[in-house]
Amino acid sequence: MHLDLDTFFVSVERLRNSTLEGKPLIVGGASDRGVVSACSYETRQFGVYSGMSMKMARILCPNSIVIQGDFDQYVYYSRMVTDIIAEQAPVYEKMSIDEHYLDLTGMDRFFGTLQWAKELKARIIKESGLPISYGLSLNKTVAKIATGESKPNGALYVEASRVTPFMDPLSIRKIPGIGVKSFQMLRTMGVSSILNLRTIPPNMVERVLGKSGLDVWKKANGIDTTPVKQYTERQSISSERTFEQDTTDVERLLDVLVGMTEKLAFEMRQKHKVTSCVAVKIRYSNFDTHTKQVKIAYSSFDHLLIDIVKQLFATLYNRRMLIRLIGVKFSDLAYGSQQLDLFDTQINRASLYQNLDKLRAIYGDHIVQRASCLKGRK
Repeated sequence: MHLDLDTFFVSVERLRNSTLEGKPLIVGGASDRGVVSACSYETRQFGVYSGMSMKMARILCPNSIVIQGDFDQYVYYSRMVTDIIAEQAPVYEKMSIDEHYLDLTGMDRFFGTLQWAKELKARIIKESGLPISYGLSLNKTVAKIATGESKPNGALYVEASRVTPFMDPLSIRKIPGIGVKSFQMLRTMGVSSILNLRTIPPNMVERVLGKSGLDVWKKANGIDTTPVKQYTERQSISSERTFEQDTTDVERLLDVLVGMTEKLAFEMRQKHKVTSCVAVKIRYSNFDTHTKQVKIAYSSFDHLLIDIVKQLFATLYNRRMLIRLIGVKFSDLAYGSQQLDLFDTQINRASLYQNLDKLRAIYGDHIVQRASCLKGRK
């Protein structure tokens, strides 16, 4: 089973203010240089989509209402829905702030997966007040596609015998994992529908798309053995460094802290996490240890977190003693993608992070670093 809260940010804003119901609504940065984090179906018909610049969104839909996001509220409602799922589902995996997978294997013997799914959806709507759609099928891929086809606030059950007839007419865009580049390459080959794709020899698809080609071909044929991994909430992430020789070199200490922060922030973004609590730790040569932390607005962006870490260090390090160890810790983690941080962020900055993260994901987290990080490694 795949569950997806419909236009989640928009739905939360409408839940808090019923006068917004049915109106074209955009959630995101208020200035023209901001980014659309979420948009209602009423704006999508004008060509507005998530990730678009606010300036372009306003041009396409000048009558839209723009609201700056309240991430704390989104986390609150996300956790409410997750708690309902956790109470009832045998195994569930939280993929993002508004998306879950459930493994209902074997439940037909006792209750019936379809009836169970209907009752879960009804309970979520009743207790949270939020619209939610779901797809039910034999694996993650088909279930997710079914959810997309059932929106808004719908449900779709695709039995094993109906998988191929259901998927064949759909665009290859519907297959999870096909990005813009892969889509364009397949379209140049004349492949537009899932039927076209699944009838191509798998080795040909692999030659065109590389290593991911075989996986894409399998998904087009309704094959996906990826398991639902039981979800556990990780509350914190941290990094520490003990120096071979105790030091009072503040410049070097700050360089090390910057490197730690950059690496942890990248790890958070890879895991679709954001933090609301930053802490810095110092251990002096006499093993006297001090920690200072501060609550912040949810973020996973280096440039914001680095400034906070430096401020904490400046406040904490006032004894001018030799330092043995320093560390950084991010806690009160919550699920959220980069997009959730873009309410006040310039679109060029967001694009920079996305491209840097792609390079790090392929070549390792040391492939692109601030110059100060390289100095801090010495």
